[in-house]
Amino acid sequence: MKKEQDSNVTEFVLLGLSSSWELQRFLFLLFLFFYIAIVLGNLSIVVTVKVNARLLQSPMYYFLCHLSFIDLSLSWVTVPKVLGDFLQQSKTISFSGCLAQIYFLHFLGGSEMFLLTVMAYDRYVAICNPLHYLRVMNPRLCLRLVLACWCGGFIHSIIQVMLVIQLPFCGPNELDNFFCDVPQVIKLACMDTYVVEVLMTANSGLLSLICFLVLLFSYAIILITLRTHFCQGQNKVLSTCASHLTVVSLIFVPCVFIYLRPSCSFSVDKIFSVFYTVITPMLNPLIYTLRNADMKVAMKKLRIKPCGILLSC
Repeated sequence: MKKEQDSNVTEFVLLGLSSSWELQRFLFLLFLFFYIAIVLGNLSIVVTVKVNARLLQSPMYYFLCHLSFIDLSLSWVTVPKVLGDFLQQSKTISFSGCLAQIYFLHFLGGSEMFLLTVMAYDRYVAICNPLHYLRVMNPRLCLRLVLACWCGGFIHSIIQVMLVIQLPFCGPNELDNFFCDVPQVIKLACMDTYVVEVLMTANSGLLSLICFLVLLFSYAIILITLRTHFCQGQNKVLSTCASHLTVVSLIFVPCVFIYLRPSCSFSVDKIFSVFYTVITPMLNPLIYTLRNADMKVAMKKLRIKPCGILLSC
């Protein structure tokens, strides 16, 4: 069959979160607030860690800086488009724009999953092998781990795009979501997509599930170690682990729920999509700063420094 006969869909129609014009205006204000909070919160963490030499030399805050950068970038993939769609009746996205959204969404999302796994390993070494922590988690290893996370996200994303780009789309072209994602796009293909759905589940679903189980196993070992070996500053360590587990749950539970079941969809899918694309990037800065004394002190110094410069002028 010729290519032009295989695919005659040049754009997709996004059904969005609601068809009510009044509700869309309310959601616009709500998502605008979320977006401002995402940008300010994650940008403040990146700047705070970058300007503070002591925090930047700490592996935990080095990884946290990259996590905030990923969350900041992830919000740019979906939220600006959603904000624009809330203000117009017709919500469309071109086929190439849809592929680009899938690529960056899974590139950043996959990188974040791998990075959270690395952060769990960092906490494991710090708590279970504290005497050799700085030797094991040296700057060279930290850089290599971050690069590996980005490479893993890139490979995962390329696979997702390749699964979609080979499919023919003859219509209909309505996506029951507020952004392009693989599960909804696959359902619109005019061919049997069982094999593609299985591959998508193996790539996204199993990746989410395996990383999630590894993280839970790592933190279980950490908690057992803390319980059997009382150490100074135990409350601070527990607070840090609780912050990480909160972030892990907010990211991995929705992803496992959505990507581990290829052939069915539920009405709550959109809510879960909002969680890992909007809510989690907004909450991460609050979770990591409100429960972290070092970050609060560093941010306070960062606010005082510009004020001191202005007063001296």
